[in-house]
Amino acid sequence: MAVLPPNSQDRPRIAVLLGPTAVGKTQVALELARRLGAEIINADSLQVYRELNIGTAKPTPAERALVRHHLVDVVAPPEPYDAARYSREGRAAAADIQGRGRAPLVVGGTGLYIKALLYGLFDDGSPAGGVRRRLRQELTELGLEPLYQRLRYLDPAVADRLSPQDTYRILRALEVIEATGLPLSAWHAAHRFQDCPYQVLKLGLTRPREELCRRIDQRVEAMLAAGWLAEVEGLLSRYPAGLKPFKALGYRHLIAYLMGRWGLEEAVTLLKRDTRRYAKRQLTWFRADAEIKWFDPGQIEEMALCLEDFFY
Repeated sequence: MAVLPPNSQDRPRIAVLLGPTAVGKTQVALELARRLGAEIINADSLQVYRELNIGTAKPTPAERALVRHHLVDVVAPPEPYDAARYSREGRAAAADIQGRGRAPLVVGGTGLYIKALLYGLFDDGSPAGGVRRRLRQELTELGLEPLYQRLRYLDPAVADRLSPQDTYRILRALEVIEATGLPLSAWHAAHRFQDCPYQVLKLGLTRPREELCRRIDQRVEAMLAAGWLAEVEGLLSRYPAGLKPFKALGYRHLIAYLMGRWGLEEAVTLLKRDTRRYAKRQLTWFRADAEIKWFDPGQIEEMALCLEDFFY
């Protein structure tokens, strides 16, 4: 078992393996962690929820037995969980791993969670009072589309990273603009210069667009064949449909089918389309980070060498 060399003068080292959905992060992470003697910190915002297994592509019990994972199955679906909590718990997990002389490998595709862990969360100073209530009223009266188009005009950089159906983040971005006079992208840009308490190595996985789209479609079909619909039916038998994790990609599509709003074929078609769009937004987010070293998932030897040079 590899043990990190002690060096009290350096900031602790942490590596990140990131990339869009369906690119192949899980298998690459397992192989790299096995070679390195590393432990994995999950950075997928849905894998923190217990009972959401198939639709989150959560590592199997056998995979988790092969390499120790942190921040998987942390909370029940009704329990609140956000980037602030993830930042606290992710940093605690990293400290625990480092304290035992092991290498922490953060793995996932939720860019905000990765950023929160590495750099903390910024405080934009915006109030939560009248602006928020008025935006909520506009949402009720006008619907989400006009608000999204407003955001595209006022802060296109943020709008391009969001789904047009992401009510919470669209309202939040508009709230910041109205309350502070600055777009959220400007706050994010300023926050990039905040000191990071770690030495960081970022590895990104990518595939040709056509190949990634094909893998997305195949994975949706595989999840459905594995019983994803039954998983969602079971969740709805125990919890209300309006819970935050049930509004996520895939779960909201299958819930719409089960509630009779869409036929199954339509739900699956829209799910595949929206997953492809989500992967594109993930890549837009990640490609703005010049620190990421990009690899094809087959370049295991090259990535392993990078990690060994970084940690040892």
